[in-house]
Amino acid sequence: MTLMWLAFAILLLPALWLLVSPLRRAPVLYAAQRDFEASDRTAEQNVAIYRRRLESLEAALERGEIDTARFEEDRLELERSLLEDTADLKRRPLQGPHAGRLAVPVVALALVVGSVAWYYHNGAEGDLALYAAYQESDSLPALVERLEAQAERQPDNPNVWSSLFPIYRDAGQGEAALEAIDQLIRLEGRQPSLLAQKAQLKFFMADRTLTDEVQALVDEILERDSSEPTTLGMLGVVAFDRGNYEEAIDQWRRAIAGMNDPDSADALREGIRAAQQRLGVASEAREPVAVGPGVNLRVTLAEELQGEHEDDTQVFVVARDMEGEKPPLAVARLTLGDLPTEVVLDDSRAMSEQASISEVDEVRIVVRVTTTGDASPVPGDLFGGRDGVAVGDTDGEPVEVVVDRVVE
Repeated sequence: MTLMWLAFAILLLPALWLLVSPLRRAPVLYAAQRDFEASDRTAEQNVAIYRRRLESLEAALERGEIDTARFEEDRLELERSLLEDTADLKRRPLQGPHAGRLAVPVVALALVVGSVAWYYHNGAEGDLALYAAYQESDSLPALVERLEAQAERQPDNPNVWSSLFPIYRDAGQGEAALEAIDQLIRLEGRQPSLLAQKAQLKFFMADRTLTDEVQALVDEILERDSSEPTTLGMLGVVAFDRGNYEEAIDQWRRAIAGMNDPDSADALREGIRAAQQRLGVASEAREPVAVGPGVNLRVTLAEELQGEHEDDTQVFVVARDMEGEKPPLAVARLTLGDLPTEVVLDDSRAMSEQASISEVDEVRIVVRVTTTGDASPVPGDLFGGRDGVAVGDTDGEPVEVVVDRVVE
């Protein structure tokens, strides 16, 4: 910022020099003008011409060449011409060389103030502060701290929120990420791409559930842009989770066609391959098909909890990193009637491209039987879990996870 203001001052110096330079030449110009006016004989020459012409008229009158009426008419014309020629020669008193000197600093100050005010209104000082925050941060926590400080100082700068949103999202801070995307939508308007980011975030915060709110966002997005890639990718995930693999492939192919991010497109291609594999084994009770390393689980319901809920009650099987710093790494959705069952959690069940199960060595498994379908547990939900499950080959014996507790 210091360099920026220094450059700003350097650019103002030539303008201020142009304003001040006439003061240095004022004495010379004053002397030249004074001498010119002192030696000016234009008025005397005009009077002399008038007298010569009047004498010619009087001589013509004496010789009888013109009558008295013509003489008076021509004399009046001469006097009128003399008045016209000498009227513009009357000058105001010449001002001294130091007159108006106070106006120069006033104009210079107005120039500086006006320039600074214009820059604050139309410049990009806020973006320079963001750039400095990135340059001065040696770690992600330090960067987040500086960006949050900038969000307090310039809450109406969309670049602040667009910087914070992906950081919050990738760190699993769903509520903070939601606040950032809402601020961005407030400033930039309800653009389909921004609405799609919000819909995707709320979708994954609800454990890959297409809630009424997410569906309303999807409807609004597709009405404005039917080929919005983020939304199509999310709808592909929904179709995949429901076992509609052909629909998932179609949605993901349409999403890839509109994507500019090669990494995201590659992730969707992996999903397409997984869906194609699932289509090939669909008639074989949908046996787990691994995409990269993962975990093979056997999920069962404790005997004392059987009959607590209907068979169509939703069951979420979630793999999280042991530190709890990332978004869910993989999610599978079942129904209570499916239990006991085996399920494979691998990269094909990733919730986002920024967090996948193949990136870690161990995971914490959480199984929740939800009566509402929401991401937050409510009293009456059932749950179970297991920590320290190794990620690796999914062809071995499944790891047993028992749902044996009730949310109070």
